[in-house]
Amino acid sequence: MGNITGFKQFERALPAKEAPQVRTTNYQEFIGLYPPEALHQQAARCMNCGIPFCHSGCPLGNIIPEFNEAVYRQDWEDAYQILTTTNNFPEFTGRICPAPCESACVLSIHSTAVAIEEIEKHIIEIAFEKGYVHPTAPVLKTGKTVAVVGSGPAGLAVAAQLAKAGHTVTVFERDEQPGGLLRYGVPDFKLEKWVIDRRIELMEKDGIVFRCNTEIGRDLPAAELQRTFDAVVLAGGAIAPRDLPLPGRELAGIHYAMDYLGQQNRRVSNIPVQGPDILATDKHVVVIGSGDTGSDCVGTANRQQATAVAQFALMNQPSNERPAHTPWPHYPTVFRTSSSHEEGCQRYWGIHTKAFLGDEHGHVRALQVSDVTWETDAMGRRLKSEEVPNSTREIPCELVLLAMGFQANPYEGLLAQLGVAVDANGLVQAPETTYQTSVPSVFVAGDMRRGQSLVVWAISEGREAARQIDVFLTGQTALPSKNAVGMFA
Repeated sequence: MGNITGFKQFERALPAKEAPQVRTTNYQEFIGLYPPEALHQQAARCMNCGIPFCHSGCPLGNIIPEFNEAVYRQDWEDAYQILTTTNNFPEFTGRICPAPCESACVLSIHSTAVAIEEIEKHIIEIAFEKGYVHPTAPVLKTGKTVAVVGSGPAGLAVAAQLAKAGHTVTVFERDEQPGGLLRYGVPDFKLEKWVIDRRIELMEKDGIVFRCNTEIGRDLPAAELQRTFDAVVLAGGAIAPRDLPLPGRELAGIHYAMDYLGQQNRRVSNIPVQGPDILATDKHVVVIGSGDTGSDCVGTANRQQATAVAQFALMNQPSNERPAHTPWPHYPTVFRTSSSHEEGCQRYWGIHTKAFLGDEHGHVRALQVSDVTWETDAMGRRLKSEEVPNSTREIPCELVLLAMGFQANPYEGLLAQLGVAVDANGLVQAPETTYQTSVPSVFVAGDMRRGQSLVVWAISEGREAARQIDVFLTGQTALPSKNAVGMFA
């Protein structure tokens, strides 16, 4: 424990952010870094609990009190080694993870949680600056080859771990550059793409080969992978958007959130945009969906100088206090304000969209909506809704962005050619104990197996799948499990 009374002496504080009127003029990250003394104080707040629930709150099982103590000692190399024992990409999670570890922090029972996510980001950035981050693949190889389909966080984690075990890995990506939704979904103001490029360059030094513009099942038959590689890993995302099939859905100006976000990410990276431009400039924008993707649309629309931005949530506004159905250490359902909301957004809660209304040119001009109230059970689950009488009205808009979540992508050519079993929701079937599909040499990790989830779950699944693939290829494994006893077990 770095400072036995640190949690009493210092309040939680986060790094300074650029003002909204400044940051919305560009697409760069706008959250600064702690000054050295502030970072020292934030690490001192960790109580090094006898039972650190932050471990279980994090799907990766990050060893948080230990790296906080190393930060307090300013032993950056030790902090880096501890952090990367469980997390391949802290530069990603330190920027875009919702930090379930902080919800499980024991200090948060009676105070504010340790700023774990920010400390994590500082560790990896300082490690890069000091030259501690090096390739990890051994010189001697096993002679086994693995094809990874998809280069999002799950695919990258699988590849990194298997290369570390000495296998030869090729990653196939259907888009122009690796990264999956990290590159084409997460806006640059949350994750600048040089951060991804830096990691990809390091992985290439580990011998990992990236083959982009290659969609398996279309550009390359799946059978070719099975013939050429000893194992195949399916690590595509759950990127099929949920639709809203209401009257007027055919009108122009209604788009899926990922089509919108992907276009802007391509513009920022000087990659040609696919299809007609989707822009919020000088438009009234309505984002339907209250999650992180919807928030990303809000921030992007503000940077495109929308006239006004609104965001719809079907559910009633959550409380500011932790509800009874998500007690500590669970991730709570509470009212949250993102950095994008700070930049300007009219938020609607308990609002039901009834129809899209168009003008004489076939373009959306407004949404017909009504207010609803919800009855929920003790666990916060929706039971039924009731429309508020006389609440039907129109809300003007020229651009509607659908951000209501994702479901399993059919990947029709790939899965049909491989012949792997899928469930009723289109997810590839594989037990968590082995990550092995109904085809013995084919494994699956991430959203294709578990459905839409968090970046930390994707990395966790990638690491665990890599461990099982290593066993399949060699009969044993040197790769650690997150459930192993001891930091380097």
